[in-house]
Amino acid sequence: MTFDAHVCPNGHVTYPGHPLCPECGEPQEDTIDLTDRTGEVVTWTKSTATPPGVRAPNTLAIVEFDVTDAVEGDEHVRAIGQVTTGEVETGDSVEPVYVEELRDPDIGIKVPESTDWDGYRFDPV
Repeated sequence: MTFDAHVCPNGHVTYPGHPLCPECGEPQEDTIDLTDRTGEVVTWTKSTATPPGVRAPNTLAIVEFDVTDAVEGDEHVRAIGQVTTGEVETGDSVEPVYVEELRDPDIGIKVPESTDWDGYRFDPV
């Protein structure tokens, strides 16, 4: 599984992707895989009242990735996600790590087979 940011022909990069670029309205047809990149924590929070099936406490971070080597246009893209640990600070370097279950599929209102439960968390480097 890849962790893709999406790019329009004008070089605008977004995560998550959209059918049309939110900045210029062009189709977002290209992607940049962020899996092997290191990002910087811009801000973070710790949720102690989590939805059913999500671990508590749940640390979330907004992470900024430098994409200047992959596209002409936007220099950075931001993504939000869970952090593997509760020990994270603004400015920390993190990398995406794949996990099979971001939440417990047996807890909650969704039928487990109705959705994908895997994805990426951010792990301090």
